[in-house]
Amino acid sequence: MKIDLTQLVTESRNYASQEIDTLSTIEILKVINDEDKKVALAVEQTLPAIAQAVDAIAAAFQNGGRLIYIGAGTSGRLGILDASECPPTYGSAPEQVVGLIAGGNQAILKAVENAEDDFEMGAEDLKAIHFSERDVLVGIAASGRTPYVLGAMNYARSVKATVACISCNPNSPMVAVADIAITAIVGAEVVTGSSRMKAGTAQKLVLNMLTTAAMIRIGKVYGNLMVDVEATNAKLVERQKQIVMQATDCEREQAEIALTASNGHCKTAIVMILTGVDVVTATALLQQNNGYIRSAIAKNV
Repeated sequence: MKIDLTQLVTESRNYASQEIDTLSTIEILKVINDEDKKVALAVEQTLPAIAQAVDAIAAAFQNGGRLIYIGAGTSGRLGILDASECPPTYGSAPEQVVGLIAGGNQAILKAVENAEDDFEMGAEDLKAIHFSERDVLVGIAASGRTPYVLGAMNYARSVKATVACISCNPNSPMVAVADIAITAIVGAEVVTGSSRMKAGTAQKLVLNMLTTAAMIRIGKVYGNLMVDVEATNAKLVERQKQIVMQATDCEREQAEIALTASNGHCKTAIVMILTGVDVVTATALLQQNNGYIRSAIAKNV
Protein backbone atom coordinates (compact mmCIF):
# COMPACT_ATOMS: atom_id res chain seq x y z
CA MET A 1 0.00 0.00 0.00
CA LYS A 2 1.50 3.33 -1.08
CA ILE A 3 1.39 6.05 1.54
CA ASP A 4 1.79 9.71 0.60
CA LEU A 5 3.17 11.37 3.71
CA THR A 6 3.55 14.70 1.93
CA GLN A 7 -0.17 15.37 2.43
CA LEU A 8 0.00 15.05 6.23
CA VAL A 9 0.49 18.19 8.31
CA THR A 10 2.11 16.08 11.04
CA GLU A 11 4.78 14.95 8.55
CA SER A 12 5.69 18.42 7.28
CA ARG A 13 8.96 20.18 8.17
CA ASN A 14 8.97 22.83 10.86
CA TYR A 15 10.73 26.03 9.80
CA ALA A 16 11.43 27.00 13.43
CA SER A 17 13.52 23.87 14.05
CA GLN A 18 15.31 23.36 10.73
CA GLU A 19 18.67 24.28 12.27
CA ILE A 20 17.98 22.72 15.68
CA ASP A 21 21.03 20.46 15.49
CA THR A 22 23.29 23.54 15.51
CA LEU A 23 21.79 25.04 18.69
CA SER A 24 22.91 24.90 22.29
CA THR A 25 20.97 22.73 24.73
CA ILE A 26 19.01 25.64 26.20
CA GLU A 27 18.20 26.91 22.69
CA ILE A 28 16.96 23.43 21.67
CA LEU A 29 14.69 23.35 24.70
CA LYS A 30 13.34 26.82 23.95
CA VAL A 31 12.36 25.75 20.44
CA ILE A 32 10.57 22.69 21.80
CA ASN A 33 8.85 24.73 24.51
CA ASP A 34 7.71 27.41 22.06
CA GLU A 35 6.15 24.75 19.83
CA ASP A 36 4.48 23.05 22.80
CA LYS A 37 2.78 26.35 23.68
CA LYS A 38 0.77 26.04 20.47
CA VAL A 39 -0.81 22.72 21.45
CA ALA A 40 -3.39 23.93 23.97
CA LEU A 41 -4.58 26.59 21.53
CA ALA A 42 -5.07 23.93 18.85
CA VAL A 43 -7.05 21.78 21.29
CA GLU A 44 -9.17 24.81 22.22
CA GLN A 45 -10.49 24.91 18.66
CA THR A 46 -11.89 21.39 19.10
CA LEU A 47 -13.85 21.99 22.32
CA PRO A 48 -17.31 21.74 20.67
CA ALA A 49 -16.45 18.29 19.29
CA ILE A 50 -14.94 17.22 22.62
CA ALA A 51 -18.17 18.29 24.34
CA GLN A 52 -20.20 16.12 21.96
CA ALA A 53 -17.97 13.15 22.75
CA VAL A 54 -18.19 13.74 26.51
CA ASP A 55 -22.00 13.81 26.40
CA ALA A 56 -22.05 10.58 24.38
CA ILE A 57 -19.64 8.89 26.81
CA ALA A 58 -21.57 10.02 29.89
CA ALA A 59 -24.82 8.75 28.35
CA ALA A 60 -23.15 5.41 27.60
CA PHE A 61 -21.93 5.11 31.20
CA GLN A 62 -25.41 5.85 32.54
CA ASN A 63 -26.84 3.10 30.33
CA GLY A 64 -24.29 0.45 31.24
CA GLY A 65 -22.02 1.08 28.26
CA ARG A 66 -18.27 1.52 28.08
CA LEU A 67 -15.68 3.88 26.63
CA ILE A 68 -13.21 2.04 24.42
CA TYR A 69 -10.01 3.68 23.21
CA ILE A 70 -8.13 2.13 20.30
CA GLY A 71 -4.85 3.13 18.72
CA ALA A 72 -1.39 2.06 17.65
CA GLY A 73 2.02 3.01 19.05
CA THR A 74 2.05 6.24 21.07
CA SER A 75 -1.67 6.78 20.45
CA GLY A 76 -2.56 3.35 21.76
CA ARG A 77 -0.35 3.76 24.81
CA LEU A 78 -1.94 7.11 25.64
CA GLY A 79 -5.40 5.53 25.51
CA ILE A 80 -4.28 2.72 27.81
CA LEU A 81 -2.75 5.25 30.22
CA ASP A 82 -5.95 7.26 30.44
CA ALA A 83 -8.09 4.15 30.88
CA SER A 84 -5.84 2.74 33.62
CA GLU A 85 -6.07 5.93 35.68
CA CYS A 86 -9.87 5.95 35.91
CA PRO A 87 -10.40 3.21 38.55
CA PRO A 88 -7.99 4.66 41.16
CA THR A 89 -9.18 8.23 40.53
CA TYR A 90 -12.92 7.74 40.24
CA GLY A 91 -13.60 4.32 41.72
CA SER A 92 -14.89 3.18 38.32
CA ALA A 93 -14.97 -0.47 37.29
CA PRO A 94 -11.85 -1.50 35.34
CA GLU A 95 -14.00 -2.53 32.40
CA GLN A 96 -15.80 0.83 32.13
CA VAL A 97 -12.91 2.51 30.28
CA VAL A 98 -10.72 0.19 28.21
CA GLY A 99 -7.65 0.89 26.09
CA LEU A 100 -6.72 -1.34 23.14
CA ILE A 101 -3.45 -1.19 21.22
CA ALA A 102 -2.37 -2.70 17.91
CA GLY A 103 -0.24 -5.74 18.65
CA GLY A 104 -1.80 -6.43 22.04
CA ASN A 105 -0.29 -6.00 25.50
CA GLN A 106 3.28 -6.65 24.34
CA ALA A 107 3.04 -3.49 22.23
CA ILE A 108 2.63 -1.35 25.36
CA LEU A 109 6.35 -1.65 26.12
CA LYS A 110 7.82 -2.53 22.73
CA ALA A 111 6.79 -1.73 19.17
CA VAL A 112 5.16 -4.60 17.27
CA GLU A 113 6.09 -4.17 13.63
CA ASN A 114 3.26 -3.91 11.08
CA ALA A 115 0.53 -4.34 13.73
CA GLU A 116 -0.91 -0.91 12.92
CA ASP A 117 -1.41 -1.94 9.29
CA ASP A 118 -3.79 -4.79 10.15
CA PHE A 119 -7.25 -3.46 9.26
CA GLU A 120 -9.08 -6.67 10.21
CA MET A 121 -7.40 -6.96 13.62
CA GLY A 122 -8.99 -3.70 14.76
CA ALA A 123 -12.42 -5.23 14.32
CA GLU A 124 -11.32 -8.55 15.84
CA ASP A 125 -10.04 -6.84 18.98
CA LEU A 126 -13.42 -5.16 19.45
CA LYS A 127 -15.25 -8.43 18.93
CA ALA A 128 -13.02 -10.05 21.57
CA ILE A 129 -14.33 -7.65 24.22
CA HIS A 130 -17.94 -8.01 23.01
CA PHE A 131 -18.16 -4.41 21.80
CA SER A 132 -21.78 -3.37 21.26
CA GLU A 133 -24.01 -0.44 20.33
CA ARG A 134 -24.15 0.60 24.00
CA ASP A 135 -20.43 1.41 23.92
CA VAL A 136 -18.54 4.44 22.59
CA LEU A 137 -15.39 3.94 20.52
CA VAL A 138 -12.68 6.60 20.33
CA GLY A 139 -10.09 5.93 17.64
CA ILE A 140 -6.76 7.66 18.27
CA ALA A 141 -4.16 8.30 15.56
CA ALA A 142 -2.15 11.45 14.87
CA SER A 143 -2.13 10.69 11.15
CA GLY A 144 -5.85 9.96 10.97
CA ARG A 145 -5.20 7.04 8.62
CA THR A 146 -4.00 4.05 10.72
CA PRO A 147 -5.59 0.90 9.21
CA TYR A 148 -5.92 -0.92 12.56
CA VAL A 149 -7.90 2.00 13.98
CA LEU A 150 -9.99 2.42 10.83
CA GLY A 151 -10.91 -1.26 10.94
CA ALA A 152 -12.17 -0.86 14.49
CA MET A 153 -14.07 2.32 13.67
CA ASN A 154 -15.80 0.70 10.71
CA TYR A 155 -16.82 -2.27 12.83
CA ALA A 156 -18.16 0.02 15.56
CA ARG A 157 -20.28 1.82 12.98
CA SER A 158 -21.60 -1.50 11.71
CA VAL A 159 -23.02 -2.30 15.16
CA LYS A 160 -24.47 1.23 15.40
CA ALA A 161 -22.25 2.41 18.25
CA THR A 162 -21.14 6.02 18.60
CA VAL A 163 -17.73 6.49 16.99
CA ALA A 164 -15.36 9.37 17.73
CA CYS A 165 -11.77 9.98 16.69
CA ILE A 166 -8.81 12.05 17.81
CA SER A 167 -6.38 13.00 15.06
CA CYS A 168 -4.10 15.87 14.05
CA ASN A 169 -4.58 16.05 10.27
CA PRO A 170 -7.59 17.63 8.54
CA ASN A 171 -9.85 15.67 6.19
CA SER A 172 -8.35 12.32 7.17
CA PRO A 173 -9.93 8.89 6.54
CA MET A 174 -10.79 8.64 10.26
CA VAL A 175 -12.69 11.92 10.15
CA ALA A 176 -14.80 10.54 7.30
CA VAL A 177 -15.80 7.50 9.38
CA ALA A 178 -16.38 9.18 12.75
CA ASP A 179 -19.66 10.51 14.10
CA ILE A 180 -17.60 12.96 16.17
CA ALA A 181 -14.23 14.11 14.85
CA ILE A 182 -11.79 15.81 17.24
CA THR A 183 -9.06 17.20 15.00
CA ALA A 184 -6.37 19.22 16.76
CA ILE A 185 -4.16 20.78 14.08
CA VAL A 186 -0.91 21.24 15.98
CA GLY A 187 1.25 21.71 12.89
CA ALA A 188 4.67 20.34 12.09
CA GLU A 189 6.70 18.63 14.78
CA VAL A 190 10.06 19.92 16.05
CA VAL A 191 11.62 16.69 14.77
CA THR A 192 9.88 15.96 11.48
CA GLY A 193 7.29 13.21 11.81
CA SER A 194 7.85 12.63 15.55
CA SER A 195 4.16 12.73 16.36
CA ARG A 196 4.74 11.53 19.92
CA MET A 197 5.59 15.18 20.62
CA LYS A 198 3.01 17.91 19.84
CA ALA A 199 0.44 15.52 18.42
CA GLY A 200 0.87 13.18 21.39
CA THR A 201 0.51 16.08 23.81
CA ALA A 202 -2.69 17.19 22.08
CA GLN A 203 -4.07 13.65 22.30
CA LYS A 204 -3.27 13.47 26.01
CA LEU A 205 -5.01 16.78 26.66
CA VAL A 206 -8.14 15.58 24.84
CA LEU A 207 -8.14 12.22 26.62
CA ASN A 208 -7.86 14.01 29.98
CA MET A 209 -10.95 16.04 29.07
CA LEU A 210 -13.00 13.09 27.84
CA THR A 211 -12.78 10.99 30.99
CA THR A 212 -12.61 13.85 33.49
CA ALA A 213 -15.67 15.63 32.10
CA ALA A 214 -17.61 12.39 31.64
CA MET A 215 -16.91 11.36 35.24
CA ILE A 216 -18.03 14.80 36.42
CA ARG A 217 -21.24 14.47 34.39
CA ILE A 218 -22.10 11.15 36.07
CA GLY A 219 -21.60 12.48 39.59
CA LYS A 220 -18.14 11.24 40.50
CA VAL A 221 -16.93 14.75 41.36
CA TYR A 222 -18.42 17.08 43.99
CA GLY A 223 -17.15 20.63 43.66
CA ASN A 224 -13.72 19.73 42.36
CA LEU A 225 -13.24 16.77 44.70
CA MET A 226 -12.88 13.15 43.51
CA VAL A 227 -15.52 11.81 45.87
CA ASP A 228 -15.55 8.25 44.51
CA VAL A 229 -11.84 7.66 45.11
CA GLU A 230 -11.10 4.28 46.67
CA ALA A 231 -8.57 4.07 49.52
CA THR A 232 -6.20 1.40 48.18
CA ASN A 233 -3.05 2.72 49.85
CA ALA A 234 -1.99 4.94 52.75
CA LYS A 235 -1.91 8.10 50.62
CA LEU A 236 -5.46 7.55 49.41
CA VAL A 237 -6.72 6.83 52.94
CA GLU A 238 -5.44 10.27 53.88
CA ARG A 239 -6.84 11.80 50.70
CA GLN A 240 -10.31 10.48 51.57
CA LYS A 241 -10.15 12.23 54.93
CA GLN A 242 -9.05 15.46 53.29
CA ILE A 243 -11.85 15.20 50.72
CA VAL A 244 -14.52 14.77 53.39
CA MET A 245 -13.08 17.63 55.44
CA GLN A 246 -12.92 19.94 52.40
CA ALA A 247 -16.41 19.02 51.20
CA THR A 248 -18.07 19.54 54.58
CA ASP A 249 -15.75 21.95 56.39
CA CYS A 250 -15.71 19.50 59.29
CA GLU A 251 -12.93 18.57 61.70
CA ARG A 252 -10.64 15.60 61.06
CA GLU A 253 -12.18 13.50 63.83
CA GLN A 254 -15.69 13.89 62.41
CA ALA A 255 -14.44 12.92 58.95
CA GLU A 256 -12.76 9.80 60.34
CA ILE A 257 -15.89 8.76 62.24
CA ALA A 258 -18.10 9.19 59.16
CA LEU A 259 -15.66 7.33 56.91
CA THR A 260 -15.46 4.45 59.39
CA ALA A 261 -19.26 4.26 59.61
CA SER A 262 -19.60 4.32 55.80
CA ASN A 263 -16.86 1.73 55.26
CA GLY A 264 -14.60 4.24 53.57
CA HIS A 265 -17.18 5.63 51.14
CA CYS A 266 -16.56 9.37 50.72
CA LYS A 267 -19.92 10.22 49.21
CA THR A 268 -21.84 8.58 52.02
CA ALA A 269 -19.65 10.22 54.66
CA ILE A 270 -20.18 13.63 53.06
CA VAL A 271 -23.96 13.23 52.89
CA MET A 272 -24.02 12.03 56.52
CA ILE A 273 -22.17 15.10 57.73
CA LEU A 274 -23.95 17.68 55.56
CA THR A 275 -27.45 16.37 56.34
CA GLY A 276 -26.99 14.91 59.83
CA VAL A 277 -28.51 11.56 58.82
CA ASP A 278 -27.19 8.11 59.66
CA VAL A 279 -25.28 5.85 57.28
CA VAL A 280 -28.36 3.88 56.20
CA THR A 281 -30.31 6.99 55.29
CA ALA A 282 -27.31 8.58 53.54
CA THR A 283 -26.79 5.43 51.49
CA ALA A 284 -30.45 5.35 50.50
CA LEU A 285 -30.41 9.05 49.52
CA LEU A 286 -27.44 8.47 47.23
CA GLN A 287 -29.02 5.42 45.65
CA GLN A 288 -32.26 7.28 45.03
CA ASN A 289 -30.33 10.09 43.32
CA ASN A 290 -27.97 8.00 41.18
CA GLY A 291 -24.95 8.90 43.29
CA TYR A 292 -25.23 12.68 42.88
CA ILE A 293 -24.34 14.31 46.21
CA ARG A 294 -26.05 17.64 45.49
CA SER A 295 -29.32 15.93 44.56
CA ALA A 296 -29.16 13.68 47.64
CA ILE A 297 -28.67 16.66 49.92
CA ALA A 298 -31.45 18.65 48.25
CA LYS A 299 -33.90 15.77 48.62
CA ASN A 300 -33.24 15.62 52.36
CA VAL A 301 -33.96 19.33 52.92
